[in-house]
Amino acid sequence: MLLYTTARAPNPRRVEIFLREKGIEIPSRHVDIGRLEHRQQEYRQINPVQQMPSLVLDDGAVLTESIAICRYFEELHPEPSLFGTTMRERAEIEMWQRRLEMGLLLAVASVFRHSHPFMATVEVPQVPDWAAANRPKVEAFLKHFNEILADRAFVAGPRFSVADITGVVAIEFMRPARITLDPALTHVHRWFGEMGQRPSVMINPPPPAA
Repeated sequence: MLLYTTARAPNPRRVEIFLREKGIEIPSRHVDIGRLEHRQQEYRQINPVQQMPSLVLDDGAVLTESIAICRYFEELHPEPSLFGTTMRERAEIEMWQRRLEMGLLLAVASVFRHSHPFMATVEVPQVPDWAAANRPKVEAFLKHFNEILADRAFVAGPRFSVADITGVVAIEFMRPARITLDPALTHVHRWFGEMGQRPSVMINPPPPAA
């Protein structure tokens, strides 16, 4: 197998944390999106959508989308489980993974992609109004998330899961998106700090407080 990945991008980072948590090591190849290598013919033959990560299997088949790749490795290496072991656990983890992906990570990514100067040659066209529209969505979600975390150590269930990975990566990504993390969100700060103590996460600096 060969994993195509890139630095400082949230979706490849989700897969990398997942693999470290599982104790899985596989060969990887870096694709420099700053130099638009993901748009070159060599990578387009692997992933026509031109996104990262991509996992090339031993038989030449290609898996894309970070959660799909994580699910594949969950099946190969069931322990420790990061998608849940019971019907209820799997449902709750899936629920929170989806909420964090769509409600937080996607909104943060929209701010970054449509406002950061680095993305001007990647996100064409940039729509600054779309970035502005997503900032309050991030703030609203985090207020709700803070309430959820008031009485729990992990996002979904009694153990670390893929939902925690998505949440951590989303909050990390607030820094390059230039979104501050309100210091009043004490439960988010506590949870984020605790997740950062995990060797698999080796957390990036949190976004600056307002």
